Amino acid sequence: MLATVDSTNAHALRLAPSLAGPAWFLGLEQTAGRGRRARPWISPRGNLYATLLMQPTEPPEQIALRSFAAALALRDSFVALTGLPAAFALKWPNDVLLNGGKVAGILLESSSCGRGGFHLAIGVGVNLIGAPDASVVEPGATLPVSLLAETGLRVTPEAFLDALAPAYAVWEAVFVNEGFAPLRQEWLAHAARLGETIRARTGTQTREGVFESIDPAGNLILRMSSGAVAIPAAEVFF
Repeated sequence: MLATVDSTNAHALRLAPSLAGPAWFLGLEQTAGRGRRARPWISPRGNLYATLLMQPTEPPEQIALRSFAAALALRDSFVALTGLPAAFALKWPNDVLLNGGKVAGILLESSSCGRGGFHLAIGVGVNLIGAPDASVVEPGATLPVSLLAETGLRVTPEAFLDALAPAYAVWEAVFVNEGFAPLRQEWLAHAARLGETIRARTGTQTREGVFESIDPAGNLILRMSSGAVAIPAAEVFF
């Protein structure tokens, strides 16, 4: 546990060459936290900033599917701590929603360790007691919420990680032993806006269609008037 750290992902990757096995890192405060596309991740004390560092052996495209394992583990942890399964949903590609607002996000980063191997950092941020103000969120994006404001429950970062670490271990074992298929099935069972019209933005292009599924590679399947399109990465707007 670190009282203050620039970024738990950055810290984990710096230490990666000296570690023999998987390790969790918990930061009580981040001074340079970041989300997807290098966006700043506002990091006040009281929220969760944690990273799991590991050295997976699969090809890069399979390694990336661990974001779904992390999302399922986060949802399991929330449900275990709150007893409110209906309140939590999963937003493609890497967010957890509480009552429709973003309560948690996931960021995967990697570095080479030679001979084709990788160090993988699975970073997790959870709004336990506070969330960024709506004014700093991109127009149309999912608004951030906190667990405390939405449920009245105050959970410490340490207590949340105590739930998250074993929950992730369960899904990691499923992924290693059975592949992505069971994770895909469970993720779809809790997917936000499945079967509804959404927008997916990739660079300067925005596509609108029905969120039909995710495929065996984790791509978003969007049903448009021209047919189904598989989208590997995008910003999704409801």
